[in-house]
Amino acid sequence: MAEYAITLARSARKELEDLDSTLINRIFPKIKTLAIEPRPVGCRKLQGEKSLWRIRIGDYRVIYAIDDTSHVVDIIAIRHRSEAYR
Repeated sequence: MAEYAITLARSARKELEDLDSTLINRIFPKIKTLAIEPRPVGCRKLQGEKSLWRIRIGDYRVIYAIDDTSHVVDIIAIRHRSEAYR
């Protein structure tokens, strides 16, 4: 299986940088594993969205799109669960 490239939207990068370092240390390794398996156990496809997925990391959600033809995972948002789906 080919490895996927990980890209972060500018807004997602800012959301990640604004988090506490302990949260970053929990979230970043999970994002890196998306390069190997973009649809890990526990991921969910977002209803009403054509190609958006999410993984859960504690109270935070990483929302991303998968492009299987070019092997790219685009991280769109990294937000607390209360704000993730607005």
